[in-house]
Amino acid sequence: MPGRSIPERAGSAQRIMATVRRENFDTLENRVFHAYVRLAVDAAREWLREHPKAISSDRYAQVEGFRKACRSAVRALRDLGVGVAEAGVQPNYVLMQDKAYRQVQESWLRLLSRKKIEDDLWAWQAETWTDFSVLAITLAIDELEEAELVAQSPITWKEEAVGGRWFEQDRPIAVFWLKKTGRIVEVRSRPEKPGALLSAARAHAALRITDPSRSDVPRRVAVWTPHAMERLDLQEDAAQAGLHLQQIQPLAVSEVLRHGLILIPARGKAQAVSATRGRATVKAIALGPAGDELATGFKEVREFVRGEIYRDTQ
Repeated sequence: MPGRSIPERAGSAQRIMATVRRENFDTLENRVFHAYVRLAVDAAREWLREHPKAISSDRYAQVEGFRKACRSAVRALRDLGVGVAEAGVQPNYVLMQDKAYRQVQESWLRLLSRKKIEDDLWAWQAETWTDFSVLAITLAIDELEEAELVAQSPITWKEEAVGGRWFEQDRPIAVFWLKKTGRIVEVRSRPEKPGALLSAARAHAALRITDPSRSDVPRRVAVWTPHAMERLDLQEDAAQAGLHLQQIQPLAVSEVLRHGLILIPARGKAQAVSATRGRATVKAIALGPAGDELATGFKEVREFVRGEIYRDTQ
């Protein structure tokens, strides 16, 4: 561009190209702060909900004020286009030398650790529910007059849950011999080698029914034990599971898997529904840990197990 000074270079139009600086609030420190105040709102709300009797105290007023301030900060940061930092992000050295930022960073990490504990507790509930469901199925088989327990994996109970599990056992957890019918029924939970069909079904437990007197391949029954915060839709889940079993049938080579069982927590109402898709049938049962919910749900489990064991016995 000709000219020795800026006015000369601007030319007759008196315009010149230059760098335009635009303010950007989506910085690392603001993203960490955004993540922190989001978790802080939840923590404050939970404290207020757990301490209703302290509503007239100064502590309650301070927590309520803190919650409102954090909620306002969340709205302001969202309006400025500030994102939310992901867990594990590493701040640079300069930021960590800032006292205010370091306090926010440390508080955010503490809240993240608290959140992880809550997630682990939910995962433990899911593991425990699977164990409860497997034991319910085992008891339903053991009630049969002709059922003889010929092999049982040793169950070692722990003093406290590890990874959500209260006991350890080998696989299969139990093997029953039906003396009159002449069939072998195995109860499997979290098998190390589930096979192609059970892997495709994504089921954590299963029944394996074998008739040594016949040349038929072993028959499996998939058992799903979903555990959710809210009551699941049994009819929809049974229909979707039946459709999934129907779709994986081309994988059947050395075993048969056409039927399945879904066991979910009753959460106030025991229920049982069935759905059929082609040659696949799935029964979904909601049962509880005690009382009528347990009695009604276990009755449905018992009927399902007997129906599968004595299928094609005529």
